[in-house]
Amino acid sequence: MNTTKYIWQNNKFIPWDDAKTHILTHSLHYGSGAFEGIRAYATDKGTAIFRLPEHIKRLFYSGSFLDMQIPYTEQELCEVTLKLVAMNELKECYIRPLVYYGYGKMGVNPIGAPLEVAIACWAWDSYISHPAVDMKTSEYIRIPRCSSIADAKLTGNYLNCILGLLKIRGTHYHETLFLDLDGYLAEGSAENIFIIKDGKIYTPLLGSILAGITRQTVIELAKDIGIKVEEKNLKLEDIYTADEAFLTGTAIEIMPIRSVDDKNIADGKVGIITESLQKNYKDVVRGKYTNPKFQDYLAFV
Repeated sequence: MNTTKYIWQNNKFIPWDDAKTHILTHSLHYGSGAFEGIRAYATDKGTAIFRLPEHIKRLFYSGSFLDMQIPYTEQELCEVTLKLVAMNELKECYIRPLVYYGYGKMGVNPIGAPLEVAIACWAWDSYISHPAVDMKTSEYIRIPRCSSIADAKLTGNYLNCILGLLKIRGTHYHETLFLDLDGYLAEGSAENIFIIKDGKIYTPLLGSILAGITRQTVIELAKDIGIKVEEKNLKLEDIYTADEAFLTGTAIEIMPIRSVDDKNIADGKVGIITESLQKNYKDVVRGKYTNPKFQDYLAFV
């Protein structure tokens, strides 16, 4: 992993190696944390963080379900993030804000443990180093909204994702596909999913999935270039018979799906619409897309 000079932790900019926490930190034992994944990109006007306010807003949203009283405003954390990227002299990077219950008490109930807030950033290129991915449907289901907060980025929720990924370790699969409680398509381990059929894009309904910020950007972008998008319940058969399919997420950006359960998506090659979205998304995050609405999504360092 690439390290950087500084991490911001509890209102201090400290050297990377000095950012430490106690072994009895509550969130380490019980998953009582909330986090975000954000990217910064090099543009003609300098480094810009993509949709920073929306990510920080979701951090507060996620933390609220754990009764986290974050001692900073959303604006203050945005400003800290911009300063941290500048201090680390990064042109492009991945950014990880994290709020968690620290050391001070044990037991499942976190109330009474101190709240810790940290932001780190580092250079990170490809999340998956393949032009397209082969997926395997998981034997585990996506955590249902009746048992957790499905649209919050809570650290404990990701144990579900880890279990799915461990099942495909050592195989030819790159990602795992989760279904929801009712057997409909949900997500990848850390990505939203889209399929394309007869020139129209479909993606699972919100409710049992993360309301991805990249997902929303892609929906807006598709509509802007004249492609219809529908959010609906999708079955495995829908992706098996799709013309194209792809994953979205901050880390993975837009990733074509080559196959699911050893069934090729169409001819197994990256489709025309997926290629178009990839190109336009790259223009959006680097400030080259013509619609000014998307230019507003960039926060310059």
